Amino acid sequence: MLELVNSSNMFAEISKKTLPEIEEETLAYWKEGDLFAKSLTQREGSPLFSTYDGPPFATGLPHYGHLLTGTIKDATLRYKTMKGFLVPRRFGWDCHGLPVENEVEKALGIVGAPSIERFGIGEFNEECRKIVLRYTKEWEETVLRSGRWVDFGECYRTMDLNFMESVWAVFKRLYGMGLVSQGYRVMPFSAKLGTPLSNFEASENYKEVDDPSITLMLPLVDEPETALLVWTTTPWTLPSNLAAMVGAKIPYVKIADKVRGKNFILARDRLAAYYPSEEEVQVLDCFYGEALEGRSYHPP
Repeated sequence: MLELVNSSNMFAEISKKTLPEIEEETLAYWKEGDLFAKSLTQREGSPLFSTYDGPPFATGLPHYGHLLTGTIKDATLRYKTMKGFLVPRRFGWDCHGLPVENEVEKALGIVGAPSIERFGIGEFNEECRKIVLRYTKEWEETVLRSGRWVDFGECYRTMDLNFMESVWAVFKRLYGMGLVSQGYRVMPFSAKLGTPLSNFEASENYKEVDDPSITLMLPLVDEPETALLVWTTTPWTLPSNLAAMVGAKIPYVKIADKVRGKNFILARDRLAAYYPSEEEVQVLDCFYGEALEGRSYHPP
């Protein structure tokens, strides 16, 4: 005999709960049933889809960016699981780099490489080891609370010798295969620390500033009494300037500046911005930008 269920009552009960309550019940259900472990056991012998989570620093707490990328990772790995792959999810911790050293320097009240050398490099490294994993518990709680399935029991750490040796071993293999090249690139550099910085490490010195734009005159070679009016927000690029850009179908005007006694070419729609008073200017010609193609000007 079929047992009838009053679906309206069931949904009424669910509707009384907040989304966080529903999420927490789901997480508790996963935990009590050990469903992540069962998903691995059920797929023993299946094709392996191996993942190593990009390791975060455990010297700070997770932020929105971690949760966003973590959700994308989790969706991908759940998809692979549903396709029948064995998908262990190995987490890791980044234990190297300036964020760790910076934290220790603040705690010890020292600044720069000479101070570290006086303190003792070995002692300084040991201080770094003490704090490098201080927020692991908070990380685990936040990652699991976001709904991810992650194996925290087999975490790798970049400060472990076997990890560092594995990186060198892989690098050696790539070098032997001729897949490693040497070159140059522009990098942020810390004069205080005597080392290149990643963009993220340099970001703590980032601040919003107002960059003024400038308008400059580029006199035409075949018409010296007329100049292009060019606007830029990156004046530091002007020493290497090679071309002035115009829009082929944008209408431009050639005007006579009655105050300066010069002729200028600029976009028609910008005329009012530069000359709010019609008495200052006389329009001599109007044409599309394609008419300027190939003309030369004297460089700034």
